[in-house]
Amino acid sequence: MATRRQHQQHDLIPLAALINREMKNEKMEKPTVSYGYAAQSKKGEDYYLAKTDCQRVPGNSSSTFSVFAIFDGHNGNAAAIYTRENLLNHVLAAIPRGLSHDEWLNALPRALVAGFVKTDKEFQHKGETSGTTATFVIVDRWTMTVACVGDSRCVLDVQGVPVSDLTVDHRLEDNMEERQRVIASGGEVGRLSIVGGVEVGPLRCWPGGLCLSRSIGDLDVGEFIVPVPYVKQVKLSNVGGRLIIASDGIWDALSSEMAAKSCQGLPAELAARQVVKEALRTRGLKDDTSCIVVDIIPPENPLPQLPPPKKQSKLKAFFFWKKLRESSNKSSKKLLPISIVEELFEDGSAMLAERNLFWASSQHILFLGFTRVFI
Repeated sequence: MATRRQHQQHDLIPLAALINREMKNEKMEKPTVSYGYAAQSKKGEDYYLAKTDCQRVPGNSSSTFSVFAIFDGHNGNAAAIYTRENLLNHVLAAIPRGLSHDEWLNALPRALVAGFVKTDKEFQHKGETSGTTATFVIVDRWTMTVACVGDSRCVLDVQGVPVSDLTVDHRLEDNMEERQRVIASGGEVGRLSIVGGVEVGPLRCWPGGLCLSRSIGDLDVGEFIVPVPYVKQVKLSNVGGRLIIASDGIWDALSSEMAAKSCQGLPAELAARQVVKEALRTRGLKDDTSCIVVDIIPPENPLPQLPPPKKQSKLKAFFFWKKLRESSNKSSKKLLPISIVEELFEDGSAMLAERNLFWASSQHILFLGFTRVFI
């Protein structure tokens, strides 16, 4: 009897050790997030946000998530600056406290819509007439939630999957659904008329003459331009992936595929510079040109830090990362699941009433687990 009791006591593990073990296991499941930023300024209206130390639960380092965003202002920079400083806080304030991690992820899409709308409303109360695009990305472990208004695009590049857009461009020239929405709401869509009745330039919404159908700000363009974002949420497998978030200075020069291909094999910082360089080489500096490259790196293949630039040329860095990437791809084949990317959520409705109806009808789905659509 004594021997059994001693044996049981010997097998007991202190609670602190168990908690420490769980935290280590959780840490091993989390990818490493690395990013780089590059820009060339023409008008001084592009701004960006990069925060890798946000915490879902204040004081809990295991609840860390990252936020990346591009804001491309027009008619001044006031809207872009205000949105950069306030949008994140408004999004987080719209999420109820005490949620589990899965519930928090499920709540993000609706919180993003609320945050965009509140930011727009508060900025318009300031009486400013400038506006801004906003492409806002939250990276939480393997899940990425993207919200956008305007034409600052976010692209996903994953090994083994075609390059895909996580955003929708809200340009009246290219987006038929948005043109139909504006016209159905009572707005007018047409080109700029010059002397003699000749129409020039891209399609615009009148009054105001804005080329975009969604934005934050733009007090003087009427009710047809809305701040309600397109929202998409996807989950990566443990293969990882790369995000390219950029203003239209990039996308007017490069397709999504061209941008991804131009920086393959480079670490995030050099990759962002290369995308900007390629855009300028193709089109020249005709607009503010900004780019953030974000790498979601599997924990099984941690990538070491590069030496300072003086000690290693860009050419050496390219071959170093190319070799490392090839090695990572070989070792990740055994980890490759059936689905590399899961689409968890997508909603492009610009009408809040439609959004509320959708969420009300699918609330049981959102909080019991997203419908899986493989892409």
